[in-house]
Amino acid sequence: MEQQYTHIKLELEERLQKLEERLKETDHFGFDNSLALSTGELSQYDNHPADSGTELYEREKDLALKENLEREIEDIQYSLRKFENGTYGICEVTGQPISQERLEAYPTARTTVEHSKGELSVRRPVEEEVLGNFDKFNFDGDEENENMSFDAEDSWQAVARFNENSMIFEDSSLDETGELIGYVEEIEAFVSTDIEGYRGDDSVDFQRNIHYDQYLNDK
Repeated sequence: MEQQYTHIKLELEERLQKLEERLKETDHFGFDNSLALSTGELSQYDNHPADSGTELYEREKDLALKENLEREIEDIQYSLRKFENGTYGICEVTGQPISQERLEAYPTARTTVEHSKGELSVRRPVEEEVLGNFDKFNFDGDEENENMSFDAEDSWQAVARFNENSMIFEDSSLDETGELIGYVEEIEAFVSTDIEGYRGDDSVDFQRNIHYDQYLNDK
């Protein structure tokens, strides 16, 4: 069995050598030295916060690269030890042979695919529900105006999805007591003109909405 994995063992040894050389060339990504020595600054006291933030970001990035490289080295060393004790290619969970195809693609595999802990989750991040172009929140449902831009109504509807109480858009301009808000005069909520303003009775638009109903009830 060991002979069929000879080329895999050679690949692992070559990969291990390259990784160890890279770790040495980068001086362990500078983590053997203090931050002051790596930046050449005797003190961070007089540095602008943005400068310190940049250095911190670079430090964190180097840390992630170093940990990833060291983890790969540990996995390869572990696999090479399995060659020495004759257990390479054997699933650590079931004791069954790992398929040749899996080992060719993933030489440091310790289990069969069925018992791998690294399976990708089908769950998506909740953030994806609110990320993306504003067009995805166009709630008008009008096929003729499918290119209509994201407007104030869509903005309210996007937020109202998370409201436990069912509401309609016009209610957004009412407070908890039912009082009209956002208008200087009550009639402004249901009477309006175009951009050219008042030019006579024919230029006035009239909407029979919730504000109109409340206006009549108050009279």
